Amino acid sequence: MTEYGDPEREILAGLDRPLRIGTRQSPLAMVQAEMAAAAILAAHGWHPDQVELVPMVAAGDKIQDRALAEVGGKALWTKELDRALHDGEIDCAVHSMKDVETLRPEVFTLAAIMERADIQDRLIGATSIAGLTQAAIVGTASPRRKAQLLRARSDLDIRLIRGNVQTRLQKIEAGEFEATILASAGLNRLDMDDVGHVIADDEMLPAPAQGAIGVETLSNSNHLRRVLREISCSNTACAVTAERSFLKELTADCHSPVAANATVEGLKIRLRAEILLPDGTECVSGTSEFATGDVYGPARLARKLLGQASADLKAIFGR
Repeated sequence: MTEYGDPEREILAGLDRPLRIGTRQSPLAMVQAEMAAAAILAAHGWHPDQVELVPMVAAGDKIQDRALAEVGGKALWTKELDRALHDGEIDCAVHSMKDVETLRPEVFTLAAIMERADIQDRLIGATSIAGLTQAAIVGTASPRRKAQLLRARSDLDIRLIRGNVQTRLQKIEAGEFEATILASAGLNRLDMDDVGHVIADDEMLPAPAQGAIGVETLSNSNHLRRVLREISCSNTACAVTAERSFLKELTADCHSPVAANATVEGLKIRLRAEILLPDGTECVSGTSEFATGDVYGPARLARKLLGQASADLKAIFGR
């Protein structure tokens, strides 16, 4: 949390030069950055040449043969963008919120969370989890998805699959895996609405913050925070904050099979969540409703689920 300093400068982004938007250079990340750029242009009536995308390769994109939890976790998606933002090479960074660490350096602030897309997962290679062949090889890099699959089908052979959406689909086509699971939001953003079969969220509850795009900038850049605030969706921001607060209370990391989804209903938040053993043999789930201003609501649900968990499941969260 102390890796970065506190630069004493005010960014004049969007005024005397283009607003530099940092992004990973994977196809999906570029689409998401383009969505953020378009939203900023529309919100402020800017011309297209007043924003500039700055793509870069994240460490997580370079490592294809190991689970990220083994080599640095979610920080591998953010550290290059963090460095560029801190050093003034970019003015803001666009992130898929489910890939952003729960604890972030204080020098950065999440200035906008855009309206959320579809939260559900999609199964590629079969019409349903029940329809997979006996002992089917299913690829995923997600401990959550692995645990949820094994909960439903203990016979499945779950193996690591890495790479961007196109790479994973190619591996299915080549027969390396019978199936894989991808987020509907990402597929839709890549104009792949007809790829795969939607898994109902009562069968596979999504990852916290799935489907949400966040834009981060420096905490001391008041001007840019005001610029970005105009593209933020208050309901999505409220829901994602609740889900990330739930994660924070659990002290969950990339090894932790956790699912959560919050919905805002008027002045209340309804938070559904579950924690699982990695092999799917235990799942503790629950739902809680609390006021939108109740910052402790997510933590209460986390403590409730941990209180119902076995010693083995508690140990996953260091308890």
